Amino acid sequence: MIELNEEEFRLFLDKHSQKTFLQTPEIANLRNKNGWDVYYLGLKENNQLVAATMIVSIKKFMNKKTFYAPRGILIDYNNYQLLETFTKEIKKFIRNKNGFILRIDPYVINKQRDIDGKIIKNGFDNTQIVNSLEKLGFNSIYKGEQVKWMFILDIDNKTSDEILKNMCSNTRNRIKYSIKTGVTVRELTYNELPLFKEITDLTSERKKYFNRNMNYYQDMYNAFHGKNQIKYLVSEIDLNNYINILESDKKDEIVKKEKLVNNKDNVGKIKEIDVTISSLNKKINEAKEIIKTGVNKLSLSSAMFIMYGDEIIYLSSGNRREYINFGGQYRIQWEMINYGINNHFKRYNFYGIMDSFDPKDKDYGIYQFKRGFNGYVEELIGEFDYPVTNLYYLYNLE
Repeated sequence: MIELNEEEFRLFLDKHSQKTFLQTPEIANLRNKNGWDVYYLGLKENNQLVAATMIVSIKKFMNKKTFYAPRGILIDYNNYQLLETFTKEIKKFIRNKNGFILRIDPYVINKQRDIDGKIIKNGFDNTQIVNSLEKLGFNSIYKGEQVKWMFILDIDNKTSDEILKNMCSNTRNRIKYSIKTGVTVRELTYNELPLFKEITDLTSERKKYFNRNMNYYQDMYNAFHGKNQIKYLVSEIDLNNYINILESDKKDEIVKKEKLVNNKDNVGKIKEIDVTISSLNKKINEAKEIIKTGVNKLSLSSAMFIMYGDEIIYLSSGNRREYINFGGQYRIQWEMINYGINNHFKRYNFYGIMDSFDPKDKDYGIYQFKRGFNGYVEELIGEFDYPVTNLYYLYNLE
């Protein structure tokens, strides 16, 4: 086991099949800013680096340190001998650094699953990797720090038309509606991050989930924006433009009605047009009332994305509930899917979902939203603890 410098590790990471932004030196530096010590460790065979990890530590229990390799270690988990050697070496390292526990949560898929979360018959199965880790003394944790279940959309060598065509009709229609009504998307600057925080706070209060503090979003921006690896987007609608679009639609409906009025067989069609005109008038009046308050443009939704390696990760978002019907979040996703296609990313990662696919589950809506884009469920092998000293067992009694 050797300690690597940042650039040595980055060169290994950038070429590794399990690379993810959570193993980057940028994340390491943010951990360091928050009180964690950072190390880059590697193992060489025949003078070639064959395994490595970014690992962080902090005092946790009885003045001893916990060590964590976020989305690490980077290794061939099917090579048991290599995994065993690395485990023995990192155990020695952690002991020497006053540590008592190691946590890992590899970016390794467990079992291949379909869009409904069902295991695919004859699909790949990495149960043997889990067995190897457990044989070496690692203990599986039910709920870890990072997400275990994700929703993935393959965009490699796909066109926008293909992706759109394969979506469920409701998702496709929401995207088309948002475009038709003039919803636009733009990237937020550093100074505009309070808008992102405001929108996500509203959603976290409504949905009862934890939202990060402002420092986190600012630190992430500073860490990744210079490399063009992060985007904070907001969807907006210009109300005057929106009204013009609605007025144009209304004129079209009136013209259609005038062509039908002299035929008694068209009574039903005329009633449908009248309903549409009434709906358009309602939307026009609602928009005009908002403009009277001095607001000409509405911010609808916001989202945060990380772009690293072959994938785009949809990491965090929020919506203004009162404007949800504009489809602002759908518009943002479509914008970033196209960005991914145009910039040759292979995976669009909608990120965390729960491991329940029951429509009655309280969190089903998150999965349902992502499912509409017609990807598939991906289950990782999860998080594992490794007892470095016997203090681990006393710690787990608490």
